[in-house]
Amino acid sequence: MSRIHDMGGRFGDGPVMPDFGHEAVFKKKWHARALAVTVASGFLGQWNLDESRHSRENLSPADYSKFSYYEKWISALADMLVAKGLVSVEELQSLQGERGSDSLCERVLRAEKVASGLSKGGPTLRYTSITQLYMTGDPVKTRLAENRSLSGGHTRLPNYASQKVGTIVGSHGSHIFPDAHAHGAGEAPEPLYTVAFKASTLWEHPENPCDLVMLDLWQSYLEPL
Repeated sequence: MSRIHDMGGRFGDGPVMPDFGHEAVFKKKWHARALAVTVASGFLGQWNLDESRHSRENLSPADYSKFSYYEKWISALADMLVAKGLVSVEELQSLQGERGSDSLCERVLRAEKVASGLSKGGPTLRYTSITQLYMTGDPVKTRLAENRSLSGGHTRLPNYASQKVGTIVGSHGSHIFPDAHAHGAGEAPEPLYTVAFKASTLWEHPENPCDLVMLDLWQSYLEPL
């Protein structure tokens, strides 16, 4: 069964309505603050990007379906702050809190450090001796879209590409494996590939059957034909 957040390629959710850059980047002022607070909190070093993605996936289905984009962000952030013991539910409700530890205060992202901090990014490439099983041109089939180690766990394999046949069109070395990283199981880097799928393979009635969909997929998501 498809999880509530796995909406890519799913029917029944209505059309995507691009704004083509005509609208403001942030439609409401608090949207910018939600983004800023989420990014700044990430610099505290208490969680990684994959954990933060999974926290949004873990919002209740009722909330996920009705929340706007930044409501999802700020709600997931609140959950992480409480889960990591950085604030309590009572502090969030009262908007009153105590000073954090000195080690956390030292990691506060100050205005003058924003540009340099963001420019560093978060590279996921890792140099390992893990054998690359596939080469460009190899046909492959995706496995079931699920975390194979933890039921209901995070995975970057979308449901619409589950158990579909595609072709390797590129390889990118070994990268942090999100299915492990999101759950405190270490980086567990694996070879990462770009896989091309025909639209007609992914959907029964595609608008343009000859279109190609490119997905970056980790090695354990794939099996040989």
